[in-house]
Amino acid sequence: MTPVMSEQRRKWLVLATMTGALSMILIDQTVVSVALPTIQRDLDMSQTTVQWVVNAYLLAIAGLVAVGGRLGDILGQSRVFRVGALVFVVASGLCGLAQDDWWLLGARAVQGLGAALMIPASQAVVANTFDVSERGRAMGIYAGISMLFLALGPLLGGILTEYVTWRAVFFINLPIGLVMLAAAHFTIRHDAGDRDARLDWLGVALLVPGLTALVLALMQGQAWGWASAPTIGLLAAGIALTAAFVVVEPRRRQPLIELRLFRSRNFSADAFVLGVVQFSLTGVTVFGAIWVQNVLGFSPVTAGLSLLPLTLPLLFLAPAMGRVYDRIGPRLVVTVGCALVAGGLLWNAGVFDQVAYAWLVPSYLAMGAGLALIMTPANTDAMNSAERRLRGEASGVIQTVRQVGGTVGLAIMGTIIAGIQQTKIDAFIASDAGAGPGQAAQIERLLSEAQEGQQSALAQISPEVVASAKTAMTSAVSTAYYVAGGVMLLAAVVSVVVLRRVRAADAPPADRAAAVGPA
Repeated sequence: MTPVMSEQRRKWLVLATMTGALSMILIDQTVVSVALPTIQRDLDMSQTTVQWVVNAYLLAIAGLVAVGGRLGDILGQSRVFRVGALVFVVASGLCGLAQDDWWLLGARAVQGLGAALMIPASQAVVANTFDVSERGRAMGIYAGISMLFLALGPLLGGILTEYVTWRAVFFINLPIGLVMLAAAHFTIRHDAGDRDARLDWLGVALLVPGLTALVLALMQGQAWGWASAPTIGLLAAGIALTAAFVVVEPRRRQPLIELRLFRSRNFSADAFVLGVVQFSLTGVTVFGAIWVQNVLGFSPVTAGLSLLPLTLPLLFLAPAMGRVYDRIGPRLVVTVGCALVAGGLLWNAGVFDQVAYAWLVPSYLAMGAGLALIMTPANTDAMNSAERRLRGEASGVIQTVRQVGGTVGLAIMGTIIAGIQQTKIDAFIASDAGAGPGQAAQIERLLSEAQEGQQSALAQISPEVVASAKTAMTSAVSTAYYVAGGVMLLAAVVSVVVLRRVRAADAPPADRAAAVGPA
């Protein structure tokens, strides 16, 4: 084997390791959704508490991923990745061993901390391992396969919960994580980082509490009430702290986030598009899965299988999109991708009232193709827009935007769905054929369970109540999908107007000059 072949093999092993790491992190966002009812019963958790099995993980990632990106630039991406992976594996074991709700929620938050360290480091390692000519293809594999596992999370969670135990949802990370750590040790080259750099503790003190307050308010606004003092107080504190961060950071000698990254129109547009995609994808992986279970009567495993038409295009198209990006730049491919996702969401919104899964398949295929066209080029373009020394930080910023986008999507779409369901059910109760007080309570419980992603005891409720609840949920989810589709259309407009073809910041000067031109 020649030295050149040996180096190529090392590169692809690095890619496989980083892709596996991101896949493990993303799948843990969705794998627990179908296990929540079983977890709730085993640990005797309340309806409000059980949603924090998901929220604690997402909140930790959203609040800390930017710090993780900066630490990678300072301490070295390889070192921060290993520390994050170790934290993630240990926390996964603690999740699987949890004996009560606080134990599980604390372990999930620590798991999110490990993920916040790993995500930006893994993306920066991939970008720095491959040169400009290979980077698009590598990022295509990295982003595409990871998104595939994100969509497969409910299916894997359903299989493990139904045939093994909900604890296996977390224990499965142990062997995968240990293999990943061993592979990282032998394949990733050590990078010392910037020894002269320092962590901006003032920036941390402003950004982390600010993002945490904003995300927490969005997560809990529906439960607390959007006009309640806790919600308004947290939103005000989050906005004030985040605004102070934006004002202070440009004056810092070594800022936590180089806000000048956003001077690049491509980086700004890529971040916006990726945040919007995460916003919209929440509707498919969460509320779409809830709808097929509570309206079509799918089991958790069948609900997971129902997303296969969404994942298959990702598997086949995402790696190829890296090469397409290398040839033509981001504008055309990202715009078409946004349009496909928007079209799929709007199609779904219009056919939900058919109450038949077959009507959803064409839109899932379109959305899967659209996601493949978006994720690889936008991620690669964002990394190419940043200097090599800032790629960990750039990745942290992108991931922060994505996590906040997903949280906002969950909050807004959840609020829309809850509000419309309540209106519909109130009208049913008030009608002449409506339910009595006892049945009204059953309806409210059904809707509450549906919002938590739980299988409802439909057989115990009268046919009239079942029909009303299904109609209410269908109308609510349809409206939420219309909103998501409209937001994706806005992302398409931003892509076509803002994105341009610009080569990587570390490309040879001649290549950069030749690359600038029509998208």
